[in-house]
Amino acid sequence: MQELVILEKIYGDRSGFEKLEKKLKSLIGDLEVEWKIGITQKQWVKIRLEGEDEEISANLIREEFGEVPYKLSNVKEGQIYRGRFIDLGKVGYGVYVDIGIFSPTPKDALVPLYYLKREFGEKPVRQMIREFGWVDYLPIEVQVEKVEFGAREVEAHFAEKQLKRIKSWISDGYDKLFIAGTISEKVEDALIRTGHSRDVKRLEELGLMETLLVLKKGTQAPGIIKEIGPYIKSAIIGAIKFE
Repeated sequence: MQELVILEKIYGDRSGFEKLEKKLKSLIGDLEVEWKIGITQKQWVKIRLEGEDEEISANLIREEFGEVPYKLSNVKEGQIYRGRFIDLGKVGYGVYVDIGIFSPTPKDALVPLYYLKREFGEKPVRQMIREFGWVDYLPIEVQVEKVEFGAREVEAHFAEKQLKRIKSWISDGYDKLFIAGTISEKVEDALIRTGHSRDVKRLEELGLMETLLVLKKGTQAPGIIKEIGPYIKSAIIGAIKFE
């Protein structure tokens, strides 16, 4: 038997279970293997594999989705990790990113305030979170700067590519919505039902249950949130608004 914790989370309306099941079917459905999807603490997806081809299947899944580091001792300085924002706005000295450290105890990586101020200017963390549309569970790539094994502290900065993306999101003049907690198909369905698909310039899947909507010029985020919100009740929505 093999067990992996992949770089996806399932939460919110849990529609991700069905979507992941379909993805696994097309990825390893022809192999001699049975699988079971579960979730660990902090909603990371755990896949249990059993059968003749479990080894091959595990490798295919790793390639497709990536795997969490699991142990603090596996986390290396200078490496890039894909994680998720967690507990946003709870502290004023930075933002935490959950990169999937479970052992010896669960630990999140801190993106510190001095770094955020250097990149985004002198404003409080909570203001950045609000203005940049950040929501818990948003997939984020970070580069680990420092690991202190004694104190079990991990400091990280946004990976170069991630930083560029964030800066373009907040400067290109298009209102945006970050929607976490439901699959993109349900977001699309909500847009169609409310007649707002014509107001969307681009829909981007950021993760299994995280979607970015880039709205057309002249379309404002608050209006769209109000309309589609009732159709995706379990989702959390963050917005970037331009006046």
